[in-house]
Amino acid sequence: MIAPEAPGSRRIEAVLFDLGGVIADSPFDAFERYEQQHGLPAGFIRTLNATNNLDNAWARLERNELDFDAFCDAYASEARAASGHVDGRALFAMFSGELRSEMVEAVRRCARHFRTGLLTNNFLSPMARSRDSVLGEVLALFDVVVESSVVGVRKPDERFYLMACDALGVTPHQAVFLDDLGVNLKPARALGMVTIKVTDSATALAELEEVVGIPLR
Repeated sequence: MIAPEAPGSRRIEAVLFDLGGVIADSPFDAFERYEQQHGLPAGFIRTLNATNNLDNAWARLERNELDFDAFCDAYASEARAASGHVDGRALFAMFSGELRSEMVEAVRRCARHFRTGLLTNNFLSPMARSRDSVLGEVLALFDVVVESSVVGVRKPDERFYLMACDALGVTPHQAVFLDDLGVNLKPARALGMVTIKVTDSATALAELEEVVGIPLR
């Protein structure tokens, strides 16, 4: 939902997007498939990632504090402590990262009228290192790409959002941010951004159209 401030009460200068779960398919889909195939309780991996979420293996990977092999070892240990087994390599191999064409088109249209930024918690796994030409074309639509594995800070740390705003030359009050996780939207909203939680593309795009005042579909 849009944060509780009337969209018309401010001038939006920048539109900021998350990647997974917004522009591309969510990794949560892979989590669910892995759990089903390996007999884990539903939600086991999301709960694992939410435990000590600022300093667990997943967070450290996204800040590039662990290489992928060290992450897999640490992640397996955390899973064992939670009475489960997760093979990080097998899990990451299931990530599809399929782009959502309707969201890519929205980015393209926003880029004609606003400054645009991609704010993504990511990692330097062997799979993530390879970017095909299609994804490269999407990344080229953004004025700024802020990656947790590059800057050493990740959402929901407020510094991550401020880095994006500084790079774009806007204040948080001049930006709207789309993410699929409420925990990532909360600090953005506290800084003054308009926030939109993406649960499905159609609803999110309708809300974004209200904020920016241009057709996106």
